[in-house]
Amino acid sequence: MNCLVTGGAGFIGAHLTRDLLDMGHDVVVLDDLSGGFVENIPAEATFIQGSILDHALIDRLFAENSFTYVYHLAAYAAEGLSHFIKRYNYQNNLIGSVNLINASINHNVKCFVFTSSIAVYGANQVPMREDMIPCPEDSYGVAKLAVEQELRCSREMFGLDYVIFRPHNVYGEYQNIGDKYRNVIGIFMNQIMLGQPLTIFGDGTQTRAFSYVRPISQVIAQSPEVPAAIGEIFNVGADQPYSVNELVSEVCRVLGCEPNIQYLPPRNEVLHAYSDHNKAAEVFGTVKQVALSEGLERMAQWALANGARKTTPFTAIEIEQNMPPSWRNEVAPAVAAIPIMDTAATSQC
Repeated sequence: MNCLVTGGAGFIGAHLTRDLLDMGHDVVVLDDLSGGFVENIPAEATFIQGSILDHALIDRLFAENSFTYVYHLAAYAAEGLSHFIKRYNYQNNLIGSVNLINASINHNVKCFVFTSSIAVYGANQVPMREDMIPCPEDSYGVAKLAVEQELRCSREMFGLDYVIFRPHNVYGEYQNIGDKYRNVIGIFMNQIMLGQPLTIFGDGTQTRAFSYVRPISQVIAQSPEVPAAIGEIFNVGADQPYSVNELVSEVCRVLGCEPNIQYLPPRNEVLHAYSDHNKAAEVFGTVKQVALSEGLERMAQWALANGARKTTPFTAIEIEQNMPPSWRNEVAPAVAAIPIMDTAATSQC
């Protein structure tokens, strides 16, 4: 099969691309490198640098390739920040998706696989189940839900088959650990390697089920070839929730340091978020679970081998009212940094 992976230079996309290549598929990666890196893309894949907002490029790309499957992962997945970058959020996460859906319909794509998010559920719905009524509490979740609804309409109107996944709190190798607005495990590991305090919004009692990437990418890769998955929505990820405070202890353990935590004022976020995965198990079989300790060990080895990344503040803020102060300013200067290549190094976090 000839597959398109949008966001293939990013985190989950890099793993998915490898899974598809392992399955014997041809893969074209489309990525604008706004959050991904060329070195994440396997040499066996064809790389096109470009944006999903460039509908002329999208139309040309689909015309030149007979894509069987489209895997759409390109997004700016910063839930909390999305309140303050509404226009940017909807352009990248909704309008860009519509460009791909249009092209998929016009060029007879067999199946459109979309990575949504448990952000569509909102608060006070745990464990989150696919049959619950979505009620997102941030602009990111609203955009993801809109794309889900657009896919439903497009299947009814034009026969475009789809599979939708709602992953949650995914971590692992190839993650952009330099993005301070999303992916808390990557943020913590980057702060440790830079010798900075670990910043936590609120008191750290928020709970999430942190999900190691490989089992998730493998299920996403195979999904278009599972008849029972077509036209369905699936939660996918780990079952066991942990508090952010518990997470800090585990991250510091694998990096060999003592926690140095800076608690910040709480921000507007869902306090407890984890989902039920019975539906995915019924269709795909029991999805392998990787223990948090094991997944963190794997990610830590990769992070130490590749080093810390510079944190670049988001400069296109559209609304500053109620924005967390730590997002307006750079984090405090680094203190005692861990030697980047020394996996046995110890230091104060």
